[in-house]
Amino acid sequence: MRAFAIQRPATAFAHDKSSKATASFKDEKHLAFIRELPCVITGAYGCEACHIRMGSAEHNKKRTGKGQKPSDAWTVPMHPDLHREQHTMNESAFWSRYGIDPFELAIRLYEVSGDIEAGKEVIGKARGNVR
Repeated sequence: MRAFAIQRPATAFAHDKSSKATASFKDEKHLAFIRELPCVITGAYGCEACHIRMGSAEHNKKRTGKGQKPSDAWTVPMHPDLHREQHTMNESAFWSRYGIDPFELAIRLYEVSGDIEAGKEVIGKARGNVR
């Protein structure tokens, strides 16, 4: 018989403690703003709000598992074809291919959310890195 036992959850030593219980932040106004901006890769209009699913300790962004929806603050504008491509491959490799830091981009876009001209400037700067 044990005199003392500590219950340890399965995620106790995980770097990413996200789970299905993790609440997701919803912001329909921000999503509408993102959809009005040009694609961060092609510059074309007619974008979807692309959620960033991978995590970044540096940006305090938890990885989002299958069946979970990332917070709406972690979105960037992308052409539908590129959005599908992003979800069919390693997300880190996708962003590296285009030389874009999606975390910094999403943060900057959320800071100017609602201001289309400021959003276009943020996208223009990010597109300056596109390979």
